[in-house]
Amino acid sequence: MVAIDGTRMAGNASRESTRDFAQIAREILAEARATDEAEDELYGDERGDELPEQLRTREGRAEFFRQARERRAAETGEDQPAESGPEPETAPVSVEEDGFEFDTERIVARHQGRKGWTREAHRQLEQRRWDQPDPVSRAREDRLLLAGERLEAERDAQVAANRAYEDYRENGRDTQGRRLTRRPKPWVAPEVPEGVVSVSDPDTQRMKANHGYVQGYNAQAVVDEGQIVIAAEVTNTPADFSNLNPMIEAAIGELEQAGITERPELAVADAGYWNEQHMDEVIANKHIQVLIPPDSAGRSEPRPGWTGGRYSWMRTVLGSHGKLLYRRRIQMIEPVFAHTKHNRTITRFHRKGRIAVRTEWRLLMATHNLTKLHRHQLTAAGA
Repeated sequence: MVAIDGTRMAGNASRESTRDFAQIAREILAEARATDEAEDELYGDERGDELPEQLRTREGRAEFFRQARERRAAETGEDQPAESGPEPETAPVSVEEDGFEFDTERIVARHQGRKGWTREAHRQLEQRRWDQPDPVSRAREDRLLLAGERLEAERDAQVAANRAYEDYRENGRDTQGRRLTRRPKPWVAPEVPEGVVSVSDPDTQRMKANHGYVQGYNAQAVVDEGQIVIAAEVTNTPADFSNLNPMIEAAIGELEQAGITERPELAVADAGYWNEQHMDEVIANKHIQVLIPPDSAGRSEPRPGWTGGRYSWMRTVLGSHGKLLYRRRIQMIEPVFAHTKHNRTITRFHRKGRIAVRTEWRLLMATHNLTKLHRHQLTAAGA
């Protein structure tokens, strides 16, 4: 039996370090502006806080970032990696050209509407960033450039998702195979990227923790009944919804690397991990049973539509023979996080960037295991 959970850990960035695109652009411009005369020439008779004309189009921003990186390369003597992203907005747009692939059948089956397409595009963008991580520079100027390019890439993902959605509404069919007749309201892309990003660690996200909000990561762990951590990973997605199958895969991989042929027979997790696609994958393909309540602890009634089928079956199991098994979840995994945060007083990460933070989290969990081993050896020696 294994338990899965996550804890929100602050990154090496404060909430005050977040900036929107206009703030980032102005800060970059301030670095390049040498004199007040140059500022007057740039803004003319305008207020002075408007974005320059160059930054009001996708092509202009791409050229702006290219020149800024060339300037940084000349100053530092180093090559400046650029954020890879889709082609400019005015290029012929298709799902393939933009680098995003949308599984229409799966998205439509979830009845998520336009948001489902946007969510899928951002999921693929984040996966791309995990597969090809950007190093987080010590120089603030480089981090400003990276942060601005991050916001631009997220806008490109949003544009691609909305165009794919509107193409589906124009030419696709519903789950019954019928042509769609109702047209959605036209979506207008924002002129400049929206949202905010941390200029200290662009990989961090604002997420809710036990005591307010932190700018950080969602640190995940899989533990056994002896509170030994089998797998440890990090994500910058605040919710646990998409972590069930990846964490089970990570646990199986770690066991295989350690030469352990046995696999877990049961995985328990809280309601945040309820994801039927992941549950099917774990049960059918990995042959591991799962116990996950469909309702959070504070909910007295089922969510609308969450009745019958698997929902009712899981509630029945957790109300009978599965109740005692599920209760052991807290005793298995919560002490691991409590020991890390309270006993060891480790409440935030010190490194920056998702790959460096992942290494730091895995090191913390490895040393947790070493303390468990040490205590076991002392107990055995005393006996």
